[in-house]
Amino acid sequence: MAKIQPLPAASSPEWHSGGGGLPGKKQAVCYTVWMKSLVFNGHGCTVYGSDGRVAFRVDNYGCRGSRDVFFMDTAGNTLIGIQAKSFGMLKRWEARRHHDGDSSLGEMPTTPWFSVQRGGRRRGRGGAMATVTLHGGGGGGRRAYRIDGCPRKSEYRISGAGEVVAEMARKRTASGVVLGEDVLTLTVGPDADHLLVLGLVVVCGLMNRAM
Repeated sequence: MAKIQPLPAASSPEWHSGGGGLPGKKQAVCYTVWMKSLVFNGHGCTVYGSDGRVAFRVDNYGCRGSRDVFFMDTAGNTLIGIQAKSFGMLKRWEARRHHDGDSSLGEMPTTPWFSVQRGGRRRGRGGAMATVTLHGGGGGGRRAYRIDGCPRKSEYRISGAGEVVAEMARKRTASGVVLGEDVLTLTVGPDADHLLVLGLVVVCGLMNRAM
């Protein structure tokens, strides 16, 4: 199994990553995201944990930007199924969470876990790249997160309740060299749902046609 050398990520204004924190305090967690599939001639991405080993993967055997994408663990079990939906000129992505015993690639759960739709741009630099709606529980979805950044760029932030919960940036080596646009560092805040954040990263890759 492939392995990379883990490197510390730059700290965020809201929280700090890596070890060395106070005892009992939660720390942010860093992943390395390589926007490439480990399958020859495949499309997708590979997520490495802080130990440098493969933690999750997306292997799309079809064309780039497929309508159906599956986010899997290292054993090939489907964790999230993502479908692209088109409504005229509008396009959104619906994600369904697969639970134990429901990991078939052929069928996805009926109820969406979350959906993502491109957002409008704000005044000034950057803009809202997308808005995220959580579904289930209490009737109807509620807009819970936003993804801020520039379209077609690999750097962005995921925010909820006015706070940054995750940040994606170009990966830097220990000597400060910035790696290619397809090698990224994902820093996830201490209280964030990691699987949700990783699912949003996959959707951002699909939106930007990076896989």
